[in-house]
Amino acid sequence: MAVVMRFTPQGMTAAKYDECVKRLEQAGAGAPAGRLYHVCFGDKNNLRVSDIWDSRESFEKFRQTLTPIVQELGIDTGDPDFIEIYNIIEGARFGTAKP
Repeated sequence: MAVVMRFTPQGMTAAKYDECVKRLEQAGAGAPAGRLYHVCFGDKNNLRVSDIWDSRESFEKFRQTLTPIVQELGIDTGDPDFIEIYNIIEGARFGTAKP
């Protein structure tokens, strides 16, 4: 079952986020199996992260690599929220968007 995973860390700056991404790539986990979408958003001094995963189990496997990295960077991610996905629609299927 696909899930939305949301982190609302405290004080994750753009610099810390960029360093985290760099270290994940160096660890071979820049594009982990099972992660369908990743977005980082918000104020550059207090960013948030949401991902779409094919399953919670895929995220938990990735988390084994992620956790030590965020701890080294002093990012307190707290516990992520997991929400089961009912439906995904890609692109501009609805509305009046025209090419």
